[in-house]
Amino acid sequence: MIKGVILWGMNNIFNVLVDGKRIECRIKGKVLKDRTKAYNPLASGDIVTIELDPINENFGLILSREDRKNHFSRWNKKRNAPQIIAANVDQVICVCSPESPPFRPRFIDRAIISAENGGIKPIVVLNKIDQNISKEVENRLEGYRELGYEILRVSAKNGENIEKLRSILKSKTTAFVGQSGVGKSTLLNSLNPELMLRVGEVSEKFNRGKHTTCYAVMVPLEDYTIIDTPGIRELNLFGVDPSVLSHFFPEFDMYWGDCKFKGCTHTHEPGCAIKKAIEDGNINEDRFKGYNSIISELEDSLVKFY
Repeated sequence: MIKGVILWGMNNIFNVLVDGKRIECRIKGKVLKDRTKAYNPLASGDIVTIELDPINENFGLILSREDRKNHFSRWNKKRNAPQIIAANVDQVICVCSPESPPFRPRFIDRAIISAENGGIKPIVVLNKIDQNISKEVENRLEGYRELGYEILRVSAKNGENIEKLRSILKSKTTAFVGQSGVGKSTLLNSLNPELMLRVGEVSEKFNRGKHTTCYAVMVPLEDYTIIDTPGIRELNLFGVDPSVLSHFFPEFDMYWGDCKFKGCTHTHEPGCAIKKAIEDGNINEDRFKGYNSIISELEDSLVKFY
């Protein structure tokens, strides 16, 4: 028995990297013990124990998975279950664009919360800065920076700040997430053409189109490792207790303990210090609307899951 790391997986076929060699594996018995109850028992970045085929050592069976250091996940509405997108990563980069597709701060909020809830550092990267950037987008980015989040503006088209992004990736394993159309694939290609070449090889294997990422793919390079994830239309959260959601909104911190009721959810209770801060203009109202939207989603997913 030997250990390896999951590079990608689909339809119970998993590509496992073992000492620099790629082994095609399946789960032994097609069942793997998984306490998360996720519909996908394995994700890119998982460390697994495998047993090589005695006849052909290019194939093997996955016997077990090691406990994860961390993971980035979402609630998969179609499967009505949690989905582990990437495991054992150092940071998650949320790629967004100023327009085409439109800048969506609520998507960014969810990506940040999912990363932090999984014990992972989030970084926001605004791509396509060669396009027009509205004052509203600039203000929202500045708001994230003031809250302590790392923000980087880049252009995959003209190469601006690509070297800086490369330095952020050095010696780390990074998962890239973002909506479809934000230019994530183009950005990865500008970092290293080998990245998209590797991803394209996997996509073509399953007739998904050379430049279409339909599932997460880990690509280890000399200086860093990337996990490219599919473009996500919606990022619904899972695994966050609604009662502690406010902890992921650092602008709420200074008002803790000031609400009239202990355990205030900041949604409907009278005498809420957070709602008073919004009225006074001290907290971004749209961020608060996003908070309310997320808390409703979390309560809904808990009911469906349990």
